[in-house]
Amino acid sequence: MVRVPLTPEERERGRRLGEVLREARGPRSMASVAGAVGMSVETLRKIESGRVPTPAFFTVAALADELALPLTDLVAACGGPAEHAEPRTA
Repeated sequence: MVRVPLTPEERERGRRLGEVLREARGPRSMASVAGAVGMSVETLRKIESGRVPTPAFFTVAALADELALPLTDLVAACGGPAEHAEPRTA
């Protein structure tokens, strides 16, 4: 399977996602949040730093739930889906 390269917009959305999650985490340690959702600290670090710009939906949903961050707020903060985006194909 060939992975289609991410667009600059997708990379930016991933950076914003990480920023919003990091702010929502506040003073809590990465270890406590990662442990609560069942992921490694390194995975959370990569998401928060934008190195994983497209984490799985259920990962984002678990983090949002743990951080009491409504998904609608998270989508709005990250710019939401592009209104007229063309579907990506491999």
